[in-house]
Amino acid sequence: MNSNKIVNIAGYRFIDLHDHDELRQPFLVACKELELKGTILLSPNGINFSLAGEQEAINSFIEFLESDNRFIGIPIKITHNDYQPFRRMLVRLKKEIIALGMDEIRPIDFTGPKIKPTEFKEILDNEEEVIVLDTRNDYETRVGLFKNAVDLNLATFRDFPKAIKELPDEYKKKPIVMYCTGGIRCEKASAVMLKEGFENVKQLEGGILGYFKETDGSYWEGDCFVFDDRVAVDTELKETEYVMCFACREPLTTEEINSPSYKIGEHCPYCIEKSRDIK
Repeated sequence: MNSNKIVNIAGYRFIDLHDHDELRQPFLVACKELELKGTILLSPNGINFSLAGEQEAINSFIEFLESDNRFIGIPIKITHNDYQPFRRMLVRLKKEIIALGMDEIRPIDFTGPKIKPTEFKEILDNEEEVIVLDTRNDYETRVGLFKNAVDLNLATFRDFPKAIKELPDEYKKKPIVMYCTGGIRCEKASAVMLKEGFENVKQLEGGILGYFKETDGSYWEGDCFVFDDRVAVDTELKETEYVMCFACREPLTTEEINSPSYKIGEHCPYCIEKSRDIK
């Protein structure tokens, strides 16, 4: 593939897909013919995809995707870089496109209202009362998060329902804006919070990546973890210097890479003890 011409796209839609297993092979064949790489998740409750390839191939994929009326108009987040950030092409069948483990939470039926990035920034500019809630995992928030955001220190998204039970009761009446990388986790998380009695919960439309695209990135501190070989991007959606530990998949700073606890392909400061135990 030509350098400087790799297009990364990500999108999702919660929708009943009773034939999701029948869709797997056509999607895989189409993507391989177009020389795309990345991951497509298909489940009874929807589709979630992150793909990369040349612009013409991406255009053809979107045309293929929208040949099924159920997938027309899926909001797609687009970034660019000079190399292929995925190593292979996978189409996986899953029980959920984002695992939470609560069958009663169906965003297709009920989810929290969305707030546009520009509206959210205006709230922050005006110093209006708002609780900013991060719904991502701990290794993601370590890379970056919004200023003064509440970090739930989640090891996995499945821990979210339990974590919000530990929030102060007064939060249930306060305005809350929650966010994740691209929006998909907030679709479920907002429904969980509303079910638990939080009265004024909104989800940041397009997530962090949408905020970076639509604003100047004000109030964001650090970088944003992404789920491909770029590891993290900055507020201009450009790849940063983070790398990923081959052993445990933790994002690592330059300082951590240069530490005695890091050995390429074997361990990092986050998994060195586990590596020693195995040996």
